Amino acid sequence: MPNDMDVEYEKLKKAHDANYRPSQGIAGAPVRGYDFEGGFDLQRFLKAYGTTGMQATNLGRAIEIVKEMRKEKAVIFLAYNSNMVSSGLREVIAYLVKHKLVHVLVTTAGGVEEDIIKTIKPFVIGDFKAPGKELRAKGVNRIGNVFVPNDRYIAFEKVMHPFLAKLLEEQRKTGHLHTASEFIHRLGAEVKDENSIYYWATKNGIPTFCPALTDGSIGDMIYFFKQSDRKNADFKLDIADDMVRLVNIAIEAKKTGVIVLGGGFIKHHVVNANLYREGADYAVYISTETEEGGSDSGATPDEAVSWGKLKGKDSTVKVFADATIAFPLVVAGAFMDKK
Repeated sequence: MPNDMDVEYEKLKKAHDANYRPSQGIAGAPVRGYDFEGGFDLQRFLKAYGTTGMQATNLGRAIEIVKEMRKEKAVIFLAYNSNMVSSGLREVIAYLVKHKLVHVLVTTAGGVEEDIIKTIKPFVIGDFKAPGKELRAKGVNRIGNVFVPNDRYIAFEKVMHPFLAKLLEEQRKTGHLHTASEFIHRLGAEVKDENSIYYWATKNGIPTFCPALTDGSIGDMIYFFKQSDRKNADFKLDIADDMVRLVNIAIEAKKTGVIVLGGGFIKHHVVNANLYREGADYAVYISTETEEGGSDSGATPDEAVSWGKLKGKDSTVKVFADATIAFPLVVAGAFMDKK
């Protein structure tokens, strides 16, 4: 019979073996962050994200995937929510559109109107904790920590009313109902500000799709335009033809890549268009949303693979991060050469 010492030894050996299980061979780069001892170089700094770990590594992968999109001359769809335009990402997106570095835009109503409003008056940095009741009394609207005084919308209405009247006159003469993408293209032609996303989108022939164009101040303006004068009641917009146009762009492309900032319908709209071609070749999502609730906003790229909206997970990544922090780094790493 084993003595107590033998039993204790076996017990210890079993615990030791459980704690120090032999390693299987694994491949991978060593974890290493940026070494500031050598001074600062932006591209070396961004490259170091790939070996830093955590979401930094996902950000590094995003940069490499976007570089691959560009190398393969993929048609790049950029989808973004209105808060991206509320923020200073508006200027980042305008840069990409100005230099034709992206080819199709998909956004919300706010993603259109807030760019136009900023050509009239700027938004203002405020405070996340500013009391809503006090702001309401002052006629100030809050988007996170960005303040938008009501006078911006009053100024926007002065632009929109004659613009809508012009489109209605054309509709009556030709019988043509303008699509949302035509509406945005024409609105961009009214802008004289080179800081504007849609100034450059119109100038460079980059289409912008927004099936929810009435879900914002533009919808308010259309309501007042139609209701304040019953002679304007026949004004209409067509969303059906834009679906055909967007899907055909995806079908006809040799390769496609999607970059999605945020979630909601803009995310689904752009990946769903790629379903018709058996999925986009590349995808980069940047969002703070998680998938536990089952929403498309929080879904990972691999969920879209199950639907056939993305081809595979090897050329996709989701960066769990605030896009206002992460996306400028992606642009700095993947787009600054303008190739």
